[in-house]
Amino acid sequence: MEKIGIVGAGLVGSLQAILMAKKGYDVSIFESRPDVRKAKLLAGKSINLALSDRGWRALQAAGIDGDIREIAIPMYQRCMHALDGSLSYQKYGKDEQAIYSVSRGGLNQKLMNLADQYPTISYNFDRKCTDIDLKTNTLHFDNTATNQEEKHSFDKVFATDGAFSAVRFRMQKTTMFDYSQKYLDHGYKELVIPANEDGSHKLDKNCLHIWPRGEFMMIALANMDGSFTCTLFFPMYGEKSFDTINTHEKVETFFQKTFPDALPLMPTLLDDYFENPTSALVMVRCSPWNYEDKVLLLGDAAHATVPFYGQGMNCGFEDCMILQEMLEEANGNWNGLLGAYSKTRVPDGNAIIDLSLMNYIEMRDLTANKEFLLRKKIEAKFSNLYPEKWIPLYSQVTFSHIRYHKVIENGKAQNAIMEQVMQLPNIEANWDSNEVMAKMLELAN
Repeated sequence: MEKIGIVGAGLVGSLQAILMAKKGYDVSIFESRPDVRKAKLLAGKSINLALSDRGWRALQAAGIDGDIREIAIPMYQRCMHALDGSLSYQKYGKDEQAIYSVSRGGLNQKLMNLADQYPTISYNFDRKCTDIDLKTNTLHFDNTATNQEEKHSFDKVFATDGAFSAVRFRMQKTTMFDYSQKYLDHGYKELVIPANEDGSHKLDKNCLHIWPRGEFMMIALANMDGSFTCTLFFPMYGEKSFDTINTHEKVETFFQKTFPDALPLMPTLLDDYFENPTSALVMVRCSPWNYEDKVLLLGDAAHATVPFYGQGMNCGFEDCMILQEMLEEANGNWNGLLGAYSKTRVPDGNAIIDLSLMNYIEMRDLTANKEFLLRKKIEAKFSNLYPEKWIPLYSQVTFSHIRYHKVIENGKAQNAIMEQVMQLPNIEANWDSNEVMAKMLELAN
């Protein structure tokens, strides 16, 4: 039985382990942290996640989608909170389409428990990867529980150890390996809207709530216990930033002016703001994702992105799914497979980073913009009339399996059409007329 080593027991690593075990491989997973299932889940360490079709498809391939649905809350639309407290809504897709709020920690625990059901999967905690010998496929670890060094060799190694991957760091020193990283000027901080006394939610749990404020924004996603995890995306430095909003008085004044309808729902705001860490947002691009037929980067180790399309996890899960499909097509023959996978997948890893940056601007600046909302209404009507002609960009990313780089190409073509449509006379009053739909049909052909 071929031996597989996986570095990183997070979401992508645990899913990859299950998929490999189902294929009959012996899988060892190494994780620098202690077993997260034995620790109380702490707030402030990560963003709640939005699970969508690409992720569900991979979970279905692993046979565990039903288990994950037990801890997921459907969100059918955005709810935008204006400064005056008024609400407006925008559906994510067609009536039955939703993205799903899941706790990162809760999902990680669930995946690990499901992986534990396979006797050929073993978890090894407190193992900090320090290096890999690419010639022998030998991983080097510091066992932080025993203060001893360990070495383990494998037929194949999958690196799912995140944006600052130790395995990728070694690959960066090989010839012809391209790498870049970039930090966003904005960081994030996790905050909380607790449940009502009876355990119910204070806001509509089936919406992703957004407070768009131009240069920054706050979002809220529901949890199973009735609370909401809020995430403030905010400049790291500047006049209004994490650097300057740094006292209890400044935080309270800022929220009173900027998020007045949210403030009364956040009794622990000051504690959360000062106790929870301020985290940076980094983007990673690299190529190739493989070293020969021995080592492969998956998830954030290959393509760390910013969270504004909710696709980081979904893209990582899709990585595993596509590798699985290619392995099946090759009848289990790994010869040349990792190189072919890398060549296929790298353009999509780069594309989701570009799409995520674009969606941040949309979420913070445009979701409250009348012209933007009108464009979305026109697109939605045309898509309902001619679904074979038009899938809105968001739906292509979230509710389809169209390759990410192809989505960008489609989006540019659609944008050119919408620029012409928005110039039609009296478009605000006639947006849903037969004439406008006929013009779009002409342009889309």
